[in-house]
Amino acid sequence: MLALSCHGDNTKPALVMLHGFLGDKSDWSDLLRELTQYFYCVCIDLPGHGKSETMTLETSGFVQVANAIQLSLSQLNISKYHLLGYSLGGRIAMHIAKLHYENLLSLNLESAHPGLINNNDKASRLKNDKQWSYKLSTQTIESFLVDWYQQGVFAELSTSAIDNLVEKRRDNHPQSLQSIYLPTSLAQQENLWQLPNQVEFVCHYYVGDKDCKFADLAKRWQNVSSIKVHTIKNAGHNVHLAAPASFCQQLVYQLIGNHK
Repeated sequence: MLALSCHGDNTKPALVMLHGFLGDKSDWSDLLRELTQYFYCVCIDLPGHGKSETMTLETSGFVQVANAIQLSLSQLNISKYHLLGYSLGGRIAMHIAKLHYENLLSLNLESAHPGLINNNDKASRLKNDKQWSYKLSTQTIESFLVDWYQQGVFAELSTSAIDNLVEKRRDNHPQSLQSIYLPTSLAQQENLWQLPNQVEFVCHYYVGDKDCKFADLAKRWQNVSSIKVHTIKNAGHNVHLAAPASFCQQLVYQLIGNHK
């Protein structure tokens, strides 16, 4: 069973929350006071993160990780749930939605990619991700984190915000991170652009207005599927970190309705 924490009243609808790469279940802590008014929140540490053990994963490990999460929820006797995932957590959430669609009440994605279509793009991404994997095996965790947060997708973060993230993430273990990094690379992911059209539950996408890359991706996805896109003002790639109140308000409104 993966490490997890449960918050709130278990008679309320379950909301399963999956963090991104380098994160852990505590990444959602600032949202719990608001969300537990409406949901029974289950925050899970992905394999190789937080207090979860590493898993021996195949070249593409999405199915194994998705099944491990579903097994952990089954052991809690949670059979129906809303699913929320940020970035890597969102990409894993899409595979859970495809494999265990009968368990989902809704799928909620935050800054998550539905998959590369072009083989050349996949090859280029795999080459890039292999370089990051090599850095994990050769650099200190502090050096890796500094390099990681220099990526363009985090450009809106201030120096102090990056410093805070580096400090928060420095307890990660490089070997544990490496065990999940390449098996859940975007290059190894299925093409899930049509997933919203293939399931009966509603699929929501939350994106920050400052995240130009993923805002554009969200528009393109909306044009070819039934996914519902919600743009959060004054937020970049990590929407729930930058604008927790606005993120919660939009999430609750979409899943519960006008509660205020």
